[in-house]
Amino acid sequence: MSKLLLENGILVFADLILEKGYLYIEDRKIVHLGQGTLDVSEDVCRIDLKGKYISPGFIDMHVHGGGGSDFMDGTVEAFLKVSETHVRYGTTAMCPTTLTAEKDHIYTVMDVYKEALPKNTKGASWLGLHLEGPYLSMGQRGAQDPKYIRNPDEKEYQDILGYSDHIVRWSAAPELPGALPFASYLQSKGVIPALAHSDALFEEVLEGFKGGFRLATHFYSAMSTIVRKDAKRYAGVIEAGYYLDDMDVEIIADGVHVPSSLMKLIYKIKGSEHIALVTDAMRAAAMPEGPSVLGRLADGLPVIVEEGVAKLPDRSAFAGSVATANQLVKNYMHLADVTLTEAVRMITETPARILGVSDTKGSLQRGKDADVVVFDRDLEVYMTIVEGQVRYERTASV
Repeated sequence: MSKLLLENGILVFADLILEKGYLYIEDRKIVHLGQGTLDVSEDVCRIDLKGKYISPGFIDMHVHGGGGSDFMDGTVEAFLKVSETHVRYGTTAMCPTTLTAEKDHIYTVMDVYKEALPKNTKGASWLGLHLEGPYLSMGQRGAQDPKYIRNPDEKEYQDILGYSDHIVRWSAAPELPGALPFASYLQSKGVIPALAHSDALFEEVLEGFKGGFRLATHFYSAMSTIVRKDAKRYAGVIEAGYYLDDMDVEIIADGVHVPSSLMKLIYKIKGSEHIALVTDAMRAAAMPEGPSVLGRLADGLPVIVEEGVAKLPDRSAFAGSVATANQLVKNYMHLADVTLTEAVRMITETPARILGVSDTKGSLQRGKDADVVVFDRDLEVYMTIVEGQVRYERTASV
């Protein structure tokens, strides 16, 4: 469909809801939008939404897998499967995310990303790779494989960034030796340094922030808080994340990683303009509960999926989320008493700003990419449009 008119819908903007709205798409862009009706030529496909919501497409900055596949599987088929799974839940753009692994396999994943990119015609689009690790704190490794965790290595990260120009963000612990030069080098290459799996003290986070670590990966998960040493209290990453007004934070709003009380606190302090909702989903997203694997299927970490989350077999730690994007929006509304506009902003406009794609994505505006999701009052997705192409439709007609 090169020309598509969505009409009789409810337009969702960052600060308002517009009833009886329409949105006209042509040549992969949003051309017109407004309230009422729009006269169009007979060659335009018209869809009566019957009062459903028209929202900017959801942007997932941190996702590992879904539908039984993981990006670490290192195959084109796996990449496409993850993308096609999440598009059914409103994700129109995502950052495929790696786990700690041997260097050769990271190169394989980067090769596969490049190979799969032109073949990704049925799922959510890709905004670039997110490398999570291996420069992480051993004490906050979570479910990351400890045998690959190490301090930043200048030659290694320069080689990796020289190998692929598809890396857009890299998560690491800012307190590690060499982390600040690492962050500086990332910024020189246009890559976002993100704070993750960190045991840093408050002061170390402040130094990291000055050095470029201005995004906290999965806030509250695998990061330090107040500790006592020699009877004295020391603040950690979480306290610094609140203190730094301009620190952006990711939230896995599956209702398990971060409970309702903390979701409310984060929203009250940071506001929707500094919160990005992410799934951090692993391969079991959109799959039945039971045994699964975190990371590469061949030699990944066995996990058990139960109670809406993946856990290590001994239940000692979470091992990734099985959330989908529409669930994140619904959860933040219901568990943190946030309005629809604010919840949508946290998975559209805010991540678009963080990733530097606000000029083309993240809001319903004329001239922007036609990344659109249609959902009902229960956040059930009925249609997902990626750059003007309908890539998921729940029924033959909405």
